[in-house]
Amino acid sequence: MKKCWLELEDDNSLDDLPADATPGFDGDSDDARKATDDLRDELISLQDRLHAQGRHALLIVFQAMDTGGKDSTIRRVFSGVNPAGIRMARFASPSDNELAHDYLWRVHPQTPARGQIVIFNRSHYEDVLVVRTNKLFPEPVWRRRYEHIRGFERMLSDEGTTILKFYLHIDREEQRERLQDRLDEPDKHWKFQPHDIEQRKLWNDYMAAYADAIRETSRPFAPWYIIPANRKWYRDYAVMSIIVDTVRRLDPQYPEPDFDPKKIKLE
Repeated sequence: MKKCWLELEDDNSLDDLPADATPGFDGDSDDARKATDDLRDELISLQDRLHAQGRHALLIVFQAMDTGGKDSTIRRVFSGVNPAGIRMARFASPSDNELAHDYLWRVHPQTPARGQIVIFNRSHYEDVLVVRTNKLFPEPVWRRRYEHIRGFERMLSDEGTTILKFYLHIDREEQRERLQDRLDEPDKHWKFQPHDIEQRKLWNDYMAAYADAIRETSRPFAPWYIIPANRKWYRDYAVMSIIVDTVRRLDPQYPEPDFDPKKIKLE
């Protein structure tokens, strides 16, 4: 697989990375859409085998700034996949009951069983992103959570869960255009929240928080992929490429029956 993501160097910020880049892809958008469709067909077949075999579990985490495209990416990448073996979990503001427990308490029950793909639309990373930028807890509290998260993901990996984490990278100008589009288009008004404007003012703080989270928790057993996401057609292609390549390497197979189908006679 050609490299279709961006690398965050130690001395770089996320704003240094080109959100409209198309690494590893030489064709135009029509070529990318065709390639994405072909990969989707392969993913449908691979996921069917993964579900039937019941051996592997796949956790896919999506994080992004507001308007980054988490919902549309999930919808486009997983369109047509057998819903029996796939599930999405969305992590909104914690309830009173969830706040009465440790912050990972609500996350662990949502992780995939063997044979499942589970998609996190936002995730446990909100507890080192929103918590940090909005100063909901002091720094010693959120900073020690990097170690907790590494340990949590290490445990999931050791117990057989494959983990992919995607940061959908848009730049500040692209976010402004997408927010304006939500204001201009009546059928998108429901997507806009006045709170989005307040969070946009914290852009630089969020960039620092995301960069630290990626550096602190990207490990071979739970890698982060920074996907340039200004161009939606490329975003979909890149995410699909990584997921399909990962499931290919898991090499799921339909299980052999414990009976001889040829000896079964139907009357």
